[in-house]
Amino acid sequence: MLRLLVVLCLLLGCVAPSGAADYIIGDGDQLQISVWGVPELSGPVRVRPDGKITLPAAGDVAASGLTPSELSTKLGKVLGDFVKKPIVTVTVAEITNNKVYVAGGGGPAAVIQLPGRTTLFKFLCSLGTLEKADLRHAYLMRGGEKFKVNLHDLYVGGQFAKDLELQPEDVIFIPTNELSKVYVVGAVKQPRYIPFRDGMKVLDAILEAGGFNEYAKENNVVITRADSTKLRVKAKDLMQGKDNAQNVPLHPGDYVTVEEGLF
Repeated sequence: MLRLLVVLCLLLGCVAPSGAADYIIGDGDQLQISVWGVPELSGPVRVRPDGKITLPAAGDVAASGLTPSELSTKLGKVLGDFVKKPIVTVTVAEITNNKVYVAGGGGPAAVIQLPGRTTLFKFLCSLGTLEKADLRHAYLMRGGEKFKVNLHDLYVGGQFAKDLELQPEDVIFIPTNELSKVYVVGAVKQPRYIPFRDGMKVLDAILEAGGFNEYAKENNVVITRADSTKLRVKAKDLMQGKDNAQNVPLHPGDYVTVEEGLF
């Protein structure tokens, strides 16, 4: 499922800038200021950490938080004291303030400089495989607070109405799914772990592990929970349709042990 989503994302071109015309200028950005017919007032300028730029004659002008067109209009008014009806164009030559941070162990830890605005879904697509990610417990931090968005419903469930546009300095915490796996061990053909999913039951896990081997005591299946609780399941009776209540719903972190015997 996750592999299919990654391929789909790549086909759609996941991290393309969106709304580039509405880009918000930020600290550290490199701008190109062009005043038509006045080359001495034109040239490159970088936004300082205080959010301002410095232009000849105009002095310090606040730039952070404005779009290029808004800054063009503002500079036109400021330079109107020095140039008759100035025509000012502002171009963003280099973006440096559009960083997003990824941590948690369920994905690649990184500081990623986005080429432009993008959404959370498109960003998740750009991370590649998320098979080790626990998206149910992942979250987005913005301004030091958790942002209300369910990454699992968005990325796996396809609930795109929950998508949102990322902002500079967003932190995406993606924990590993190590504690959300179900482990199937003992007398099965392929002992393994299985990523937990909603609605998973004990028979699902056993079948995904290849089913019972020839040494299995099919009515001796033990589910061990994270709190050390043990549940005994008679899987043979279940498979014969004698007791469907034996098909116990599983929890993240469960160990399913199929006991074995010679007879």
